[in-house]
Amino acid sequence: MNTKKWFIGAAVVAVSASLAIAMPQDGKGWGGHRGHGAYGERLAQKLNLTDTQKQQLRDLNANFRKENAAFFQSFRQTMKDVRAAKQANDTAKLDALKPTVESQKAQMKQLRDAQDAKILSILTPDQQAQFKAIQAKRAERFQK
Repeated sequence: MNTKKWFIGAAVVAVSASLAIAMPQDGKGWGGHRGHGAYGERLAQKLNLTDTQKQQLRDLNANFRKENAAFFQSFRQTMKDVRAAKQANDTAKLDALKPTVESQKAQMKQLRDAQDAKILSILTPDQQAQFKAIQAKRAERFQK
């Protein structure tokens, strides 16, 4: 069960990282939470994004959030149900939710991969290499 938590956490963080690149830089970040905007700004600085690229990524990510809002809401509800079942020690409910969680994890990976491909299309070859290196570094940290 611990492996599932890590995988789901890594998937959520990876999607959040992709989305954070183009978040409005007012310090509020995604959903009004503090901190994500700062990450997006640091990443934009590391990649040396132009203002045009930043705007393209903001638009891309706004569209991504809009198109997938229903899925993200469903995913949040599923995870809320999983946490409630764990707290209640309801193994039957956890077993019933397992196929849904696995399916949503696979869909989340597909969404993230498609979004990353779109992000890469906006970046220059040097920026693409840097972005891939940053992603690899993050993945390595989550493996530990």
